[in-house]
Amino acid sequence: MEIQRIDTYADSRFSECALFQHGCFLVEGKPYEIEIISDFEAVVRGEEKEVYLKIIEEFRFYAPHITKFYNSRGNIIKEYSTVFIKTISLEEIQPSQFYVDEEKIFAIQKFVHSANDIIIPVMPYKGRYISLDGHTRLYYAVLNEWKAVRAVVESSDVYIFDFVKEAQKREIYTPQGIKMVSHSEYEKKWYQFCDEYFKTH
Repeated sequence: MEIQRIDTYADSRFSECALFQHGCFLVEGKPYEIEIISDFEAVVRGEEKEVYLKIIEEFRFYAPHITKFYNSRGNIIKEYSTVFIKTISLEEIQPSQFYVDEEKIFAIQKFVHSANDIIIPVMPYKGRYISLDGHTRLYYAVLNEWKAVRAVVESSDVYIFDFVKEAQKREIYTPQGIKMVSHSEYEKKWYQFCDEYFKTH
C-alpha cells in the first residue's frame, strides 16, 4: 500500500485546515485527511475505512500526542495510551534541521496563535532535547519571541545524531540558529541534503 504525505498548502482535494496541519495523504491515489481537533484528538476522513489505521500510524509519526481518532460520524476508530505533554524552553532544544521554508512560516500563522498551540516530538540528548519534527513551528516561536513550547518525548533512528552533528557544524544549537529561506531554496538545499545522506547511509 503506497501512502504519500501531502506537503503543500493548496490542494482542492483536501480541507484547508487539514492541509495546514500536514494531515493530508494519498493512498493508492485516493485522498484521505486527518484533522486535529484538540490537544489529543483528531478526525479521519476518506473513502475506504479499511486503510484508516495505516494512515493513523503514518500520521502519529509526526504527531504522537494525538491519541484518539474519530471518523466523520464521531465514532472512535482508534485510541492509544495518553502521552505526557511537557513544557520546555527553546534554549533546551537542539534542532536536527537547518532550514525552514518561508511559505510554511506564512501558512502556520492560520492555526498557531500562541506558544500553547505548538506541540513537537523531542528526544533527550545530553541534558537537552533534539527536536525530531516541527522546526517550522519552532522558528515561528522564535519570531514571536515565545520562550517555551510544549513537547512529547519520543525516540528516533540513529541518523538523527548525524543530522544534529551537521546542524552544530553550521552553528545551530537552538531554534534561533535555523535559517529561513525561500520555498525554492528550501526544496533545493534541504531535500538535496536528505537525499544525499540517505543514499550513502
